[in-house]
Amino acid sequence: MLRRLALALTLPLAAAPIATAQMASLADKTRALERIDGFVPMYWDAGAGKLWLEVRRFGQEMLYINSLPAGVGSNDIGLDRGQLSGERIVKFERIGPKVLLVQPNYGFRAVTDNPDERRAVEQSFAQSVLWGFKVEAESDGAVLVDATDFVMRDAHDVVGAMRRTGQGTFRLEPSRGALYLERTRGFPRNTEIEATLTFLSDNPGRFVRAVAAAAEAVTVRVHHSFVALPEPGYKPRRSDPRGGYFGISYADYATPISEPILQRFISRHRLEKKDPRAAVSEAVKPIVYYLDRGAPEPIRTALLEGARWWNQAFEAAGYKDAFRVELMPEGADPMDVRYNLIQWVHRQTRGWSYGSTVTDPRTGEIIKGQVSLGSLRVRQDYLIAQGLTAPFLKGDEKAADAERMALARIRQLSAHEVGHTLGIQHNYISSGQGRASVMDYPHPYVKLTNGRIDLSEAYQEGIGAWDKEAIKFGYQDFPPGTDEKAGLAGLIAAARARGLTFLTDEDARPAGSAHPQTHLWDNGTNIAGELDRMMLVRRVALDQFGERAIPTGAPMATLEEVLVPLYLHHRYQVEAAVKVIGGQWYDYAMRGDGVE
Repeated sequence: MLRRLALALTLPLAAAPIATAQMASLADKTRALERIDGFVPMYWDAGAGKLWLEVRRFGQEMLYINSLPAGVGSNDIGLDRGQLSGERIVKFERIGPKVLLVQPNYGFRAVTDNPDERRAVEQSFAQSVLWGFKVEAESDGAVLVDATDFVMRDAHDVVGAMRRTGQGTFRLEPSRGALYLERTRGFPRNTEIEATLTFLSDNPGRFVRAVAAAAEAVTVRVHHSFVALPEPGYKPRRSDPRGGYFGISYADYATPISEPILQRFISRHRLEKKDPRAAVSEAVKPIVYYLDRGAPEPIRTALLEGARWWNQAFEAAGYKDAFRVELMPEGADPMDVRYNLIQWVHRQTRGWSYGSTVTDPRTGEIIKGQVSLGSLRVRQDYLIAQGLTAPFLKGDEKAADAERMALARIRQLSAHEVGHTLGIQHNYISSGQGRASVMDYPHPYVKLTNGRIDLSEAYQEGIGAWDKEAIKFGYQDFPPGTDEKAGLAGLIAAARARGLTFLTDEDARPAGSAHPQTHLWDNGTNIAGELDRMMLVRRVALDQFGERAIPTGAPMATLEEVLVPLYLHHRYQVEAAVKVIGGQWYDYAMRGDGVE
C-alpha cells in the first residue's frame, strides 16, 4: 500500500510540463555593448566592466598565447617586459549550455590517414580543458560567453614566479585589476586581449622591494592572444644534431616498428624562393623584424645594424633581400603576433637578454620572433672598456674608445638574439674556429699595439662563417626533385670540410663542459697561448689603473666598480685552459658520415 501511494505521488510531478528559459539572441544581448571585431569578435560592457567573446569557430584549432607586456623590472625574479609564456593549440567545443576551451595533446600523435589509429592515440593520452564558459546568448550557430574571469586570472603564473624566487606569498586581488582597453584589439587573423592585474603580499621579498612602487602591491599586465594557425604549405624540415637548430618533437605511434617513434623537426620561419631553380632569388615573403621605438640613439642604430647582419647569411643561402629589420611602426602593438620584435627591456639590475619564439607546435614553423635585450648590458661593456683604457687623463674627456666597444658589443648581441629567433642554437666551439659564429658568447678581444691597450677588434663585425652554414641548413630552398635529406647532409659535410662544426650548451656549461674548445666567454684556437696573451693585456691595464679610470666628479669609491671586471678579465680563459688538461675531444656524428 505504501509503495503504491509513493508511486501515485510521483506521477503528477512527472507529467508536469518543464519550463525552459528562452535563450537571448546575440543582437539583444549586445545591443548596448561596444563591438571589437576580429578573429574572435569581442564585446565590451563598460557599465559592468565585462568582456564578452563571440564564439562561432567550434572545433577549429587556433593558437592561444600568454605574454607579459608590462613586467616587474627585476632580472632575479624574471618577470620581464615582453616575456612570452608559451604557445598552445586550442579549440572551442560546445556541449549544451557550456563552451570548453580544449588543448589537444600534440605531444603524442598518429601521423596517418587511418582515423582509427589517430583516435586510439588521442584517447590514450590526456587532453586539457583550459577553461569552461557559460553560453549567455546565441544566434545562427554563434554564441556569446563571458570571458572576464578568463582574462583576469593569473595566466602568466606571477604568483608562482614570486614563490619560486623567494619573494613571498602573493595573491591576485580582483578589486585592483581591470581590462586594459588600449591593448585589447581585434585583427583579421588574431585577437588581442590585455588585463591589468595586481598581486598583494604581506611579506614581499627584497627583489620586489627594490623595484616596485609599493612592494606589497605589485601591478603588471598580462596579455592573451588568439591567433589563426598558419596557412597550409609549410614543409617541416627534419632535425639533425649537427645542424644547430632548436625544434619540436613528438611521439608518432604510426611509425613502422623499424623506425624511431620520436620524430624531430627544426624550428624556422617560412621562407620560399620566388624561383626555386634560381641560384639567387627574391623571397615570396621576406622575413621582417621590427625594433622597439623605445631604444635610444646611438643604441638604436647599433641594434638595427647588428640584426641586419643576418641578411648576409640569407644571401649566402641564395636569397635576395629576404631578411629585413625596420623600426616599429608608430602605434603598432608589440604583442601583435604579426610583428617579429626586437624589444628594449629595462631592469633594476643587469640580466640576460634572450630570443624567444611563437612556434606552431604541429610543424615547428616560427610565427613570431621576439627578442628581449636588457638595456644595462651596453653600460656594463662601457664599464669594462673604461677599466681597460683608463681614458680620463684630465677627467673631462669623452671615452670614445669605450663607447665604440660598447656599441660593437650591442651590435653583436642584437645579431645573437635574433639568431635564436631564427631557430639557431648557441655554438660555443666557434671561438676556437676563428670567431665563426655570433651564436657564441664573445669575450672582448683586447690587443696591445705599441704597448698600449687596443679595442679596435674587441668584437667581430658582420655575420660569422658558421652562421651562413646554419642558415643554409635551415632555410636552403632546394630545386624541385632534389633529395632534401642528401642535400642537407651535403651542406654539413661541406661545412666540416672548412673546419666549421657545432657544439652547444650541454658541451660548454659546467655540468657537461668536457670539450677543450667549447667554453663560454673564451677566445682563440690556442687556449693556453691566449691565456698568456690575455695576462699581458691585464698587466698593462692594471699598471695604468688609477683615478684616471673615472671622470671628474665621480666618487672615488666608484673606482671599485671599474676595477672588478678588469681584475677578473682573465677568469673565463683560465677555466677554458683547465679543460685543455682534463678535457675530451669529440664531435656530433651520424653513422656513415665519415666522422671518427
